[in-house]
Amino acid sequence: MPIKAGETNLARTRRARRVLRELALTYPDAHCELDYRSPLELLIATVLSAQTTDRRVNQVTPALFATYPTPHALAAADPADVEQLIAPTGFHRVKARTLIDLAQALVARFDSTVPRRMDELVTLPGVGRKTANVVLGEAFEVPGIAVDTHVARVASRLGLSDSTDARTIETHLCAMFPRRDWTRASQLLIWHGRRRCHARRPACGACPLDRWCPAYGEGPTDPKEAQALVKVEGRA
Repeated sequence: MPIKAGETNLARTRRARRVLRELALTYPDAHCELDYRSPLELLIATVLSAQTTDRRVNQVTPALFATYPTPHALAAADPADVEQLIAPTGFHRVKARTLIDLAQALVARFDSTVPRRMDELVTLPGVGRKTANVVLGEAFEVPGIAVDTHVARVASRLGLSDSTDARTIETHLCAMFPRRDWTRASQLLIWHGRRRCHARRPACGACPLDRWCPAYGEGPTDPKEAQALVKVEGRA
């Protein structure tokens, strides 16, 4: 979805902030849906969440964290054992190797501590800006917008970014919201993408953003039909 024709940057920013206020009313309980008790657990869970659902990750992480409670333990793990524990998340061989490499990097370069800086986090195996922003925002209260597939899709449909590059989308969105709201914005956009603004058949007729969305009508606009598409819980 292209940027709304004729809309100035100021008008777009104002619309984006109205959208965020409406999403906050719609999803007052929006939060990170990965279960974790420490920055390390969140980092591992976020890496595992690639190409699968948070619910699936939450099913395997209790056993994984119990078996490997520290970076040292995971760094010394047998890949086959890790693969078995995380198999339901898919791509388990690649993910197991990534997690072990990640743990080894934490031990060797960061004294077994999850770093608190973007430039350090993204040097870790399996960690890009999206994962780093999740960890920084949720574990360390450092504001950031994590651009996953949901954020990218919703930003495009709302005409808030005309880019398909995650870093560029992040830059566009950060420019529209106060820094203090970045992590909250990320949570709200993700929840909206999971619950209403689906990749296939968005629930347009049950969307609180209908008056501000250039893509309104991509999905069914009949309220009853659209409401049937709304998910009470996120699935991805």
